[in-house]
Amino acid sequence: MRNPQLTKEVIIKHSADLFNSRGYKATSLSDITTATGFTKGAIYKHFKNKEDLEQQALRSLSKQMFDILNTDIKAAVGSQSKLEVVFSFFENYLENPPYSGGCPLMNSACESDDLDAGLRQQSFGMLVTFKTTIKRIFDNGIKKGQLKKTTDSDELTYVFIATLEGAIMMSKLERNNEALKKCVSYLRKVIDGIME
Repeated sequence: MRNPQLTKEVIIKHSADLFNSRGYKATSLSDITTATGFTKGAIYKHFKNKEDLEQQALRSLSKQMFDILNTDIKAAVGSQSKLEVVFSFFENYLENPPYSGGCPLMNSACESDDLDAGLRQQSFGMLVTFKTTIKRIFDNGIKKGQLKKTTDSDELTYVFIATLEGAIMMSKLERNNEALKKCVSYLRKVIDGIME
């Protein structure tokens, strides 16, 4: 007899890899049954429908990303070191990805639209978590006197996320890390300029 929780975890892991690599809409239930070795009936026993599976798979990718980031951020001392954790995570993204297919935030955001409210909501939740993580670093740095008091943490949060996500997209299309390296280098200079 199979362990239901283990079965569900296997389905989520394989589905997350497929969705993030091939696309949410391009991945069929047949692709998932082939990858997992489970029948459609077994999949539907654990998930209401494909949309439910998509959302849970994205939630799993999000948790994986933020578990890695938050563990290292928590261990780092000072705002600059905490931001360096984020930079290192993104610098290593293409050469040593934590999951298949690139950035799950970008991939899901590009595919989600008003017709797929569930996937859009999961993508939005991931963005909110990312924004909260970055903004907290800036706000704590300002509060502790590590960053200039004139620093606009809201503005910088948007610029950082847009720059990093855009750099991933460019590097993926150009099939090299040049854009990512240049953008991270630029963001490091921005941080140097706001250090107290």
